[in-house]
Amino acid sequence: MKRLLTLVAAVLLLSVTANAQEEVNIGKQNMTVKDGRMTPEALWAMGRIGSYAASPDGQRIVYQVGYYSVKHNKSHQVLYVMKADGTAQQLLTKGSKNETDPAWLDNETIAFTTGGEIWSMKADGSDRRQLSQTDGAVEGFKFSPDRKKVIILKSIPFHDIIKENPADLPKATGRLVTDLMYRHWDHYVESIQHPFVYSVGDGFAVAATGIDILDGEPYECPMEPFGGMEQLDWSNDSKSIAYTCRKKTGLAYSISTDSDIYLYDIDTRETVNLCKTDDYVEPEIDPTKTMRNQSVNSEENIKYNLPGYDQNPKFSPDGRYVAWISMARNGYEADLQRLCVFDLVRGRRFFVTEEFDSNVDDFCWSDNEDAWIYFISVWHATENLYAVTAQTPEDIDQNVRTKVIQLTNDWADWGSLQMLNNGKQLLMERHCYTAPADLYVVTPNSKKPEKTLITQITAENKHILDQLAKPSVEQVWVPTTDGKQMLVWLILPPNFDKTKKYPTLLFCEGGPQSPVSQFWSYRWNFMIMASQGYVIVAPNRHGLPGFGQEWLEEISGDWTGQCMSDYLSAIDYAAQNLPYVDKDRLGAVGASFGGFSVYYLAGHHDKRFKCFIAHDGAFNLEAMYTETEENWFSNWEYDDAYWNKDRTANADKTYKNSPHQFVDKWDTPILCIHGEKDYRINYTQGMSAFNAARMKGIEAELLIFPDENHWVLKPQNGILWQRTYFNWLDRWLKK
Repeated sequence: MKRLLTLVAAVLLLSVTANAQEEVNIGKQNMTVKDGRMTPEALWAMGRIGSYAASPDGQRIVYQVGYYSVKHNKSHQVLYVMKADGTAQQLLTKGSKNETDPAWLDNETIAFTTGGEIWSMKADGSDRRQLSQTDGAVEGFKFSPDRKKVIILKSIPFHDIIKENPADLPKATGRLVTDLMYRHWDHYVESIQHPFVYSVGDGFAVAATGIDILDGEPYECPMEPFGGMEQLDWSNDSKSIAYTCRKKTGLAYSISTDSDIYLYDIDTRETVNLCKTDDYVEPEIDPTKTMRNQSVNSEENIKYNLPGYDQNPKFSPDGRYVAWISMARNGYEADLQRLCVFDLVRGRRFFVTEEFDSNVDDFCWSDNEDAWIYFISVWHATENLYAVTAQTPEDIDQNVRTKVIQLTNDWADWGSLQMLNNGKQLLMERHCYTAPADLYVVTPNSKKPEKTLITQITAENKHILDQLAKPSVEQVWVPTTDGKQMLVWLILPPNFDKTKKYPTLLFCEGGPQSPVSQFWSYRWNFMIMASQGYVIVAPNRHGLPGFGQEWLEEISGDWTGQCMSDYLSAIDYAAQNLPYVDKDRLGAVGASFGGFSVYYLAGHHDKRFKCFIAHDGAFNLEAMYTETEENWFSNWEYDDAYWNKDRTANADKTYKNSPHQFVDKWDTPILCIHGEKDYRINYTQGMSAFNAARMKGIEAELLIFPDENHWVLKPQNGILWQRTYFNWLDRWLKK
């Protein structure tokens, strides 16, 4: 659940790309904004930058933008090309079909997908050719460095867990389920993705058939629900593929986060696991208890067999190393994300961010003499760029410690990064509370970080943003009840008047271990909230990354302890110390774990709040323990299955403090929102909370989406969500 709010933009683009466009050509919208105030319609009129790539010579950049039509309830994904300095921008997509996933085949040729096939075109959009012939099965691709092969992701039938219905019952809708992991995120698992290797001929034409590198294996690659082509990489000589896979199914899959990096040899078709010893046998695991103290997470097993999440391999420019993001412990999806490097020559594995107490969220290799690897990480509620200093085999032999250097220091979130101009520059994405994503070229200076150059090269939504009055953003550090300090963001309305009193919202973050950094969301958008006249108090409570692993882990097994005290400390500080906060008009809002927080606070707020909004929140933790599909999450966070008689004190406290146990203390209006295709936190949780409120005689509303998952992705549903959200707040906080 940590991933639920940190990957919103990427999944929005992926989800809507699959929708048929029905010949609706949606482009950039020339919207007029009244009164300079952000509205739901203005938010959905914004173009959303997706994937991007630089040409081999670094002279041009191709990138994807999604445009949305509320009227047609659809999106249109298009491609642009421009010079690397942001000039000479040209729209390449002319028709109504989606065009996505751009990549360069050479300095003059761009590959992309449309209609489930790989196509190519010249950099000016001419000479379009279909390269693959898969009957529309392409779901992702990556060409080899020599352009003689291509990985194509395709879905194959999977009936190991949900049995195929008899052929003589073609209209039967039932599903016979034989094990766990029968559904994931928002779909029943009746197919899985596999990577296939195809030969490439003249003119980059793709062969008719390919080789399944997981042939006969019942495992997915990339991994559900968010994995993409970043989970596979070609070796520099085009002879090997490094890929990510969790080679488990059913119950074993549902309780484990143990994924590994595998090296597949194209010629021999042999596979080597880079994370495990050759004789590794997984220790027996009790599926009803946390793995925190089980033998699979012994110090020795962690040292030699990397039992946690390992993903997103990338080969170094010289081909000698493979690096990837690695978590140490099995069963814990929010463990520290370290940067692991494997020396293919010496067969050695080592970590280069061991002394850096925050996550490596994405990285790329460098060719600079004073930097080895660049990466992005959250620290103190912002996501910035860092470098790991150069390493040589001799340094490694002599155990020379790497040094981490911070290169940017913005109140912003920097996104995925890739090399430009042979690693001397970086192509990156950046957003913040007051601006959606745009592309930037960053010229790092590891010796003098203050000399790092930042150049913005797109301004996708300037025509809308220039019409909007922006809120102001501040930071305060608030004392917590355990004697520590907590960073709290304050987002103040546009044209803020410090002599006035404003209704104020406490924002409760999800995850439970997702950062309250400078994210830009198309639903939980602080700019639109402030533009409607609300002050937002957004605390980085215990349990969030960017403040050290100890702070992060204090929430596990303690969902209703210190983190809830932190919420109240933040809103009490605001009400008592900020004269513009109206203490008589306070609301609390949040999604996922934030929704759980709202349900819990509803029974423990001592009349602080005048209304609540909970989106896709957990309400009954006993029910959620067996309802959610990723059982490792509940095991780690709750310690034990609720039926275990020997359950730990933490587990006992968790179940006894479930929000549904305190409905008798509810006394405040509440809006419950949920998607029926949310299989992470089932929609029955939201319905139960709403039903309980109404049976208790409390003013309540339920906004239920039959066709949405943990998020709200369709344009008209998005507008309905925003309008319902603000109508509820205005009703109770603007009287």
